[in-house]
Amino acid sequence: MNPRRTLAITGRLLAQFRHDHRTLAILFVTPLVILGLFALLLRTDASDPRIGLVVDGTDDPLAEAIGMAFLESERVDAVAVPSAAAADRDLRAGELDGHVTIPTADDEGVLRPTIVLEGTEQRDLALVPAALQEATMRALAEAAPSLPPGAPAPSLPRVEPAMEVLYGAEDLDQLDLFGGPFIGLVVFFLVYVVTSVSFLRERSQGTLERLMASPLRRAEIIVGYMLGFTAVALVQAVLVIGFSLFVLDVYNAGSAWLILAIVVILALAAVNLGIFLSTFARNEFQAVQFIPLVIVPQVLLSGLLVPVESEPEWLQVVSNALPLTYAVEGLREVMLRGADLASEVVQLDIAVLVAFAVVAVIAGVATLRREVA
Repeated sequence: MNPRRTLAITGRLLAQFRHDHRTLAILFVTPLVILGLFALLLRTDASDPRIGLVVDGTDDPLAEAIGMAFLESERVDAVAVPSAAAADRDLRAGELDGHVTIPTADDEGVLRPTIVLEGTEQRDLALVPAALQEATMRALAEAAPSLPPGAPAPSLPRVEPAMEVLYGAEDLDQLDLFGGPFIGLVVFFLVYVVTSVSFLRERSQGTLERLMASPLRRAEIIVGYMLGFTAVALVQAVLVIGFSLFVLDVYNAGSAWLILAIVVILALAAVNLGIFLSTFARNEFQAVQFIPLVIVPQVLLSGLLVPVESEPEWLQVVSNALPLTYAVEGLREVMLRGADLASEVVQLDIAVLVAFAVVAVIAGVATLRREVA
């Protein structure tokens, strides 16, 4: 092996990188951006769940003591609510993440608090019962009288809490909670990659230029490609949703047709985004380079890993401009909360996804005129 020839190849490769500013940015700038987003999200203190407290046992000192200790808990953001009906109304309106009702001890001397949670946050299912248990232990310790050494301890009322969930079920696992958003993510990622690379191949092989030379209008070309890629995405969406619901048995409380509609609209947005961004690439390698810039920030900021409400305010503005954010929210509403088209949240999510797809079509047509003409 000749060292000079070997080093010549190495030097040629490094010279290509030196003149390829886009690749250098991907290699050295993108990792810093991604790691910076990770740091912002993971080091942001998550807001404590907001829990309403109803103390029905106003004539029961132990119930009142548990309620006071629960209000002082550092695990939850507890607020006093006048009645269980008011707490349930606030929970359904999204103003509370759950509520706790502490009644008077029954005839058997058992205190049976009731915990009602929204049910779609795995953290709350463990955090709120732990906070109530701490409050109970503290109240019982304060209620126990001081006794001389060796004296038998008096019997104290038993506390047996019961937990209910408004949506879903108490035994939901991580796949149930993240299954819907992951369906959207898988379809969005694969459709974007296939569309951007395939559309770029059409350009590099000259097919697109020949179409431009025909009587076809640019909008007709873009919409034609869009419909073709969307047809493929539709088949993919059906397979992904069917596999998730019927093979993996992901929890679903809503309509499978509505899930399909949201995923197909998201795929439509991914198709148009892929067509638009592929016009800025000269080869398939450059098209693939856009993946870290397009996919990774959306995964981090869509609410899939960290709730959007927990992000810094300026980062929430970025999250609210990303299509995957609305797909994640819409799929969670349908699959975990059983929402339908009458839901204002679902309507807003679908409207934003459709608007994003339309804007991407317009951008794709405008860019095609500049790049090919």
